[in-house]
Amino acid sequence: MLHFRAEGGRLTPEEVTARIDAAGPRNRQPVQGGDGVAVLQLYGIIAPRASLLAETSTGGTGLDAFMGAFRSAMADPDIGSIVIDIDSPGGQVDGLTEAAAEIRAARDQKPITSVASMAASAAYWIGSQASEFVVSPSGWVGSIGIRSAHEDLSGFYEQKGVKITQITSGKYKGEGSPYEPLTDETRAYMQSIADGYYAMFLADVAKGRNVPLATVRDGYGEGRMLLAKDAKAEGMIDRIDTLDGVLRRELSRPAGAKRPATLALGPEWAGEAEAVMDPPETLVDGWTDPPEESADTFAFEMELRRRKVRR
Repeated sequence: MLHFRAEGGRLTPEEVTARIDAAGPRNRQPVQGGDGVAVLQLYGIIAPRASLLAETSTGGTGLDAFMGAFRSAMADPDIGSIVIDIDSPGGQVDGLTEAAAEIRAARDQKPITSVASMAASAAYWIGSQASEFVVSPSGWVGSIGIRSAHEDLSGFYEQKGVKITQITSGKYKGEGSPYEPLTDETRAYMQSIADGYYAMFLADVAKGRNVPLATVRDGYGEGRMLLAKDAKAEGMIDRIDTLDGVLRRELSRPAGAKRPATLALGPEWAGEAEAVMDPPETLVDGWTDPPEESADTFAFEMELRRRKVRR
């Protein structure tokens, strides 16, 4: 979107509206049921206030919008549990430790389950605060760490015959500028910022997973992504299952009774969805073999029941 704008591209108000309408409602809250399940999406790049940009360009999650949906689900008496559906490569650090603390405290009030196909960096930071962390059989999690970069464009501009002179007030105001090489002092400062955020990251994951900080620092991939089985062995997640498997289990509680579920779905399914499903005969507590009914078939059946073939 930024490149599009830089090259002179513009969307008309009608085009913006059309894109938002096509994306559909995200993280809408349930309106029915006394024991419902709210499914909140944490998709794409995470940024503090990215909702409009995410809806009109490449996709992502605004942390402010996500936490607003989370708070609504927590406050809704019709919601008995929350599932956070995660597929994200991470994002910005702003607001993450505050969001993590809020989710971690909320799990004493309602069960919160994170289910991830990919939960990297910021997404793992959030996902690890749930009561339970589940990863799909082909999924992966991790990338615990902080990364930033400095671009030195001075050589590029010199080749172009462009000389840039910065005018600043304040001793350090111009440090880290892309128009000059990075000094040792500035590099050390930038490293201290990264280390500070890394300490927050480690502390929140340790609290969320209820393990010593050293376990997270010296294990948990040390910045690498781990596949589901390896992540389970490291204690980074609780079990391996699909989103459908988790929903089957949620729909089966309490045993022998029907449980209403309202899901907040993404752009491919516009609108809210509601269902009352018969509990399955068996629960999927861990991934061994695929259930007799394929995930696609189960999901499609749920959609038909929720939406009554409404598109």
